[in-house]
Amino acid sequence: QVRLVESGGGLVQAGGSLRLSCTASRTSFSINSMGWYRQAPGKQRELVATITGPGTTNYADSVKGRFTISRDNAKNTVYLQMNSLKPEDTAVYYCRTVIVVLGDYWGQGTQVTVSS
Repeated sequence: QVRLVESGGGLVQAGGSLRLSCTASRTSFSINSMGWYRQAPGKQRELVATITGPGTTNYADSVKGRFTISRDNAKNTVYLQMNSLKPEDTAVYYCRTVIVVLGDYWGQGTQVTVSS
């Protein structure tokens, strides 16, 4: 069983920054892609950003230029640097990893609240 541990959420004023981290427990299998998704109250979960093993990134249009995803493969950790935060970024942010053979795993979620 793979476990994902997220950290870094919190309350911040509009225009501020936060950095999220997500670490996957050790696994004998390779981690393929890692990414962040978010779900605001009353809305569907949506993709924020993903990154492949070699480092190819993909971002939602709403966060391009403000958020940066990165990963440390040696630590099985993915990061999300969020700058210029807006109230509409308020949501629960979930980490997701895709592991070869084992499939998808999700973190428990971390709350990000941006006040205006």
